[in-house]
Amino acid sequence: MLWNAKNGTVSLGSTSMSYVSFGHGDRVFVLLPGLSDGLMTVRGKALLLANPYQMFFEKYTVYMFSRKDDMPEGYSIEDMADDQASALRLLSIRKASVMGVSQGGMIAQSLAVRYPDLVEKLVIAVSAPYANDMIRENIRQWKVFAEEGNHKELMIDTAEKSYSDAYLKKYRKTYPVIGLVGKPKDYRRFIINSNAILNFDIRPRLNEIQCPVLIIGGSEDRTVGIQASYEMHEQIRDSELYVYPGLGHAAYEEAEDFNARVFRFLES
Repeated sequence: MLWNAKNGTVSLGSTSMSYVSFGHGDRVFVLLPGLSDGLMTVRGKALLLANPYQMFFEKYTVYMFSRKDDMPEGYSIEDMADDQASALRLLSIRKASVMGVSQGGMIAQSLAVRYPDLVEKLVIAVSAPYANDMIRENIRQWKVFAEEGNHKELMIDTAEKSYSDAYLKKYRKTYPVIGLVGKPKDYRRFIINSNAILNFDIRPRLNEIQCPVLIIGGSEDRTVGIQASYEMHEQIRDSELYVYPGLGHAAYEEAEDFNARVFRFLES
C-alpha cells in the first residue's frame, strides 16, 4: 500500500496502547492527540487518519498514539509521558520528533522533560504548561456534561470553544444531529483525562527542555487561551512561536498551511 498505513498495539503491563502508523521514511514523527482521545481512540483508523500527513511519508514514518486502554484513577500527565516513553522503546524507536496537540501537547512537554534522549524536536500546538483559569472553567463544564451523559452539549460546547466564527457559521448546521454519533459507552476515560489536565503544571521544569521547539497557537483560542503559548515561548530557551491570527483552538484543522509549517520546522 502506497501509504504503508498500519494499525497496531503495544502491551503495557496488563493493558495495551493503540497506535496507527503511516509513511515509509527513516525518521520518526510521533503525534499525540488531545482530550478527544478520551472519547474515541485511534484504534483501527490508520487509513482514516493518514491523509493530512502525506507530505511527511517520504522522509518520516508517522505514528499517532492513543493513551493506554485501562487508565487508573489518578492517572497523571506524567504517567502518560512515562507510558509513552515505554511504548516508543517497545517499538524500537530511539529518537523521534514529537507533536502534541492540546492535552497531547502537555504530554509532549512532559516527555521532553523526563526523556530528553527520546525527543529530537518538539511541536507544541494549542496547548499550555498548566491548567490556567480558562482551561479549568472549560474542563469543569465538560466534566459536568460527561457525568450527565449529555453528549450533544459536550460536543457543541467543545466546538464553540475550538473553531473560528467563520467555521462555526457552517458547522452549527450540524448541531441538531451532533450528539447522535460517537457517543462512548461511558465517560470514565474522558473524566480521567480531564482530571489529569486539571492537575498538570510543568512550569518549574520548562527550562529543562533541551531540543528545538515550535510552539503554535491561535489568537482567538477559547479553550486554553493564547497567553499560554507566550508563557511557554518565554520559558523554553530554544523555542520559536507562531500565532495564527483569527483562529482558535482548532487552528491545526483550520489552517491550510499547518502541516507544511510543522514539516518545515522538522526539516530546518
